[in-house]
Amino acid sequence: MARAFLFVLDSFGVGGAPDAPAYGDDGANTLGHIAEYCAAGAADRAGLRSGPLKLPNMSALGLVHIAKMASGVAPAGMPVPDRIFGLHGAASEISRGKDTPSGHWEIAGTPVTFDWGYFPADGDAFSPDLVEAICEAAGLPGILGNCHSSGTEIIARFGEEHIRSGKPICYTSSDSVFQIAAHEIHFGLDRLIDLCRIVRALIDPLNIGRVIARPFVGETASTFERTGNRRDFSVPPPEPTLLDRLAAAGRSVHAVGKIGDIFAHKGVTRLIKANGNAALTEATLRTMDEAKDGDLVFTNFVDFDMLYGHRRDVAGYAAALEAFDRRLPDIHRKMKNGDIVVLTADHGCDPTWRGSDHTRERVPVMLFGPGIRSRSIGIRPTYADIGETIAQHLGIPAGAHGRSFL
Repeated sequence: MARAFLFVLDSFGVGGAPDAPAYGDDGANTLGHIAEYCAAGAADRAGLRSGPLKLPNMSALGLVHIAKMASGVAPAGMPVPDRIFGLHGAASEISRGKDTPSGHWEIAGTPVTFDWGYFPADGDAFSPDLVEAICEAAGLPGILGNCHSSGTEIIARFGEEHIRSGKPICYTSSDSVFQIAAHEIHFGLDRLIDLCRIVRALIDPLNIGRVIARPFVGETASTFERTGNRRDFSVPPPEPTLLDRLAAAGRSVHAVGKIGDIFAHKGVTRLIKANGNAALTEATLRTMDEAKDGDLVFTNFVDFDMLYGHRRDVAGYAAALEAFDRRLPDIHRKMKNGDIVVLTADHGCDPTWRGSDHTRERVPVMLFGPGIRSRSIGIRPTYADIGETIAQHLGIPAGAHGRSFL
């Protein structure tokens, strides 16, 4: 029996989504635009990176071909490799919304076919009745923010007032999300987690996907910094996912990083915490050593999205991709006969795009392992094909959505 390793490069889209216009994202292309900026020298940053985007290992797994397949345009400055290893293709999302849970659940074989609830884009994001209910239930003097915002900007704007007043900073985005930023010391991390649980219960009738705790430290706007103690409180998937099916079959599902939170801890048999891509990579490598036959190791590499996509930092995103690419040989060395690795993404977050939100894009699909012969799998009609491919590989029955491409 073999093992499977599923690695999500959070937000690493490749453009070309057929329904991108419906989301205001026609032309968004995370990889394509990063490569374009790098090739033009617009993503050079002293001490960080320079020149064209350098992803030789992912290119050898078909990334350049995937990009052209998905969007019709090859990424600028990235050479076509002489040989491709493994299976390569792209996948379109059929779930409604372009948020993290929808993308991950669909990857795990369960597309989101219902409409999420969202908060208004104009005026106050949260109604007076909801704010009053939160303050009464949590014993708060009020809240700050109450708007759409990027997390770093709103903490810089309200952080000092938050420390003085004890009012948490509450905000949202174009995703179905209620985010709460609070100081780990002055407000208290445990108190922030308790507050998120209260809010989660209050907004369940609104069908909001996630409540996110965003703790930070520092004393002034110039020194505030978010910590690695983020917690996501998600609604559970609407039906059993690949994770549930594996757990029911007696397999171990090793969730590295924020995977447990994304799936509301359903189907997760072991949780491995780590913060940041470097630490996530080390934790993943250790977990690969520990995984048994029939197990799934599932990691989300969050920095691409959280640190660079949302902050519209092209150079930072490019450097993070290059750093991840350099670690792929380490991952390859951990593999045993019969193992497969799948590299993919959950949505886009084009750092050259307007605003600071996710972008609707196709995602890359790269599958490799000992004995896997090179071929194109084309454009898959749903991310769920990824989950069903892993299900077939690990020898469990097929689910209701998606088809294996093995």
